Amino acid sequence: MPSLPPALVSRNPLQWLRIFGPGAIIASLTIGTGELIFSSRGGALFGYSILFPFLVICLLKWTLAYSAARHMVLCGVHPLQRWAELPLGPRGWLSMLFTALGVACIPVWVSFHASVLGDFFATLTHTKGFLGGATIHLWGAGVLVATLALSLVGGYAALEKTQLAIVGLMLAAVAITLAIFGPDWRELLGGFFVPRRLAYPDWLAADSRPAVQQIAANPVWVELSLYVGVIGGSSYDYLAYAAYLRDKGWGRAGGEPAGGFTADELRRWTRAPLIDCTLSFAVVLAFSAVFVTAGKLILGPQRQLPGDGAFLEHQAQLVTAIHPWLYPLYAVGVFLAMIGTLYGTLEIMPTIVSEGLRAVRPATRRAPGAARLRKFAVLWCAGAALAVLGVSFAYQLRAGASRPPGLTAVLAPVNLFTGVFGCGLICLLNPWMDRRLPRQLRMPAALVVLNLLGAAAFVLVGLRAYWEYARWTALGVLLITLAAGLAFSWAVNRRLAEPSPIDG
Repeated sequence: MPSLPPALVSRNPLQWLRIFGPGAIIASLTIGTGELIFSSRGGALFGYSILFPFLVICLLKWTLAYSAARHMVLCGVHPLQRWAELPLGPRGWLSMLFTALGVACIPVWVSFHASVLGDFFATLTHTKGFLGGATIHLWGAGVLVATLALSLVGGYAALEKTQLAIVGLMLAAVAITLAIFGPDWRELLGGFFVPRRLAYPDWLAADSRPAVQQIAANPVWVELSLYVGVIGGSSYDYLAYAAYLRDKGWGRAGGEPAGGFTADELRRWTRAPLIDCTLSFAVVLAFSAVFVTAGKLILGPQRQLPGDGAFLEHQAQLVTAIHPWLYPLYAVGVFLAMIGTLYGTLEIMPTIVSEGLRAVRPATRRAPGAARLRKFAVLWCAGAALAVLGVSFAYQLRAGASRPPGLTAVLAPVNLFTGVFGCGLICLLNPWMDRRLPRQLRMPAALVVLNLLGAAAFVLVGLRAYWEYARWTALGVLLITLAAGLAFSWAVNRRLAEPSPIDG
């Protein structure tokens, strides 16, 4: 029977860093977009007051991620597989629906990350003004193709090593930068723990820039729902995280060893995802503090908001305010952060597809075509993202430079499900999954309560944001999607129940 890693039972916090692995992937998935872009924007709009919502978001998403990972470690059953046992509706309907929506939504996220990188490269090469601003999508397509090549020769081991290096370098850089910048530490820390009413600055409504008008046209609630979705990651990030534990071999996630585990050994194994998830969200909060500070002290006074047309340009002042020669350091750091986000998001697709197939047909875990399945899923994701980039290129070419690219508008409806509503569903189902475990292995009452609070918060925020976004149309699309998932799963179950020629 495999023994527990020494770092897992050590009381030395520095030893816990050896456990940090899959959590680095989750942190890197959100740093590029959530912290670098939207934390800066939140700081420019709301100052340190936005840090309290960020803390609550991270706490609830930590609850989601740890609870799902804990279940995986204790019994080796992925959430998508467990959901196939729901007593209501056709077998596996929710697992199939989540998988199908992932196949549709993840490429939109990939195209968004690629376009943001494309926007950055267009700025560096002074080509953003060409073709009415559509060059950002050409650059984005080139970056995506290069990342696809890297992904096809990689896998989980390469992904973890890459993201660990990126997160480590970025964390060291932002810690030094924040120390040099010298914010009001009392005010900054107070932002985390003192809730305040959020309101747009007075200058926002009077600003005539199209990109700023796009933000001002939305209620504060809609802007906040965007942060809820991007800060800390999306529901698919956490589903992929639970699957990555198979590769780590933590507890029963790696399969039952000869002789099995005792209940006490399994409880000790739950420290692995506990340490990993906690370190991951601590990193996310650290990055949030740095870029909220940049937004409040630099971008806000100059009325500069990261968003369509300038996602990554303004934040360079965080280092150039110290010395202009530091801009190359910023450029390298941004590239590493965003390429890590893009690469990690692309790798989520094969993981979700694989786990979705296992939920429908458990025998898939023994299928010899796993490598072909992974290649197909990655190619589909990249191909669909390139199609989105192509449509965006054609739109921008026709609209011209007078209109912002509209990348956030494309992302918003996808983000409402993947980053908000979907998180609420997972939180709601975590306590139900936990009831499938032996009594002595179930989560403590406090974790159950946090999951239920997270479920209520994410679902209510999601529904209200849907309503603010498109009223009855948005809610109607949500209901039609759920109904389509039920109908699709019914048809799949009927098809699987039919004897195949091979079975005969």
